[in-house]
Amino acid sequence: MKNIVKTDKAPGAIGPYSQGVNVGNLFFFSGQIPLDPETGTMPAGIEAQTKQSLNNVKALLESQGLGFEDVVKTTVFLDSMDDFACVNEIYATYFVEPYPARSAIEVAKLPKGALIEVEVIASKG
Repeated sequence: MKNIVKTDKAPGAIGPYSQGVNVGNLFFFSGQIPLDPETGTMPAGIEAQTKQSLNNVKALLESQGLGFEDVVKTTVFLDSMDDFACVNEIYATYFVEPYPARSAIEVAKLPKGALIEVEVIASKG
């Protein structure tokens, strides 16, 4: 059975998709760009955008009784791979060992001109 994840603590979908989907003990969360869920605005700079994206991920996880320790896979989409080191520093303040598997990909463009998007898969139990 498929259950839809929905919370007002993270930005709502800006297209025909769900914030996340739960199937059994797996949670598949849509990518989070750095939109502030209260104002709909995006901070400037990769540092602030990384923190906001990860805070949005945190809100989605918490809405399902999960934390970063439950994440098994992340995918980080970057506007520029030149930001990789900076993103890693911030990422390491949210995730602790044992780290989830991760992919990092430079893309041509992200929604709303974001510099970063982060999506995660988590497992409960």
